[in-house]
Amino acid sequence: MPARFKVAPTKNNLLQLQQQVRFLDKGYSLLERKRELLTRLVYERLANYRKLRKQSKALLKQAYHSLAITHMRMGRAQFKQTTLGIQPAIELQILPMSSLGVQYLSVSAKKRPFQPLGLFGTDASFDQTRQLMTELALVLVQLGEAETALRRLLVEQRKTQKRVNALKYNVIPRYQDTIRYIESTLEEEERTTLFQIQLLQNKQHQS
Repeated sequence: MPARFKVAPTKNNLLQLQQQVRFLDKGYSLLERKRELLTRLVYERLANYRKLRKQSKALLKQAYHSLAITHMRMGRAQFKQTTLGIQPAIELQILPMSSLGVQYLSVSAKKRPFQPLGLFGTDASFDQTRQLMTELALVLVQLGEAETALRRLLVEQRKTQKRVNALKYNVIPRYQDTIRYIESTLEEEERTTLFQIQLLQNKQHQS
């Protein structure tokens, strides 16, 4: 049990502490609600993140397998020469986003029109490799966004959990213990005062 606050056991201090503990209770309820929403959001994002990781792993394997075949058929020099004039295959749009006060970037990507190349010096596998690499890039964009958002949500969820625990197990109990101490002290003082008044009244009746 955390130690109570060192304050004088007065009626005024009691009223102030009671007001403060009501405010802390409201803050605790809001933080607990935020923690629940963050936890739910983390699990939702985690499921999507795992799905994207699995998808990207499969695409990565296919794309690099196709790339190896293209390298083998075209040769490194010809492959490099062919790729020099190719424009980016995707367009990106990056926007700031916020969920429950957590800031992160929303990244959307779309394919650009497929750029045809001359047939001289290329292999049929080259276009397949381009397509697979484009698909891989689109998934990796989604994966990067999901991972960044998930990491920041986890950090905020842990911070909120710490604040909830601090209020529940430390701050609010200290206030409640101090309030009980002051109430007990004031009640004892009241009983003592009433007892003294009664003694005085009894003396007056006897005289």
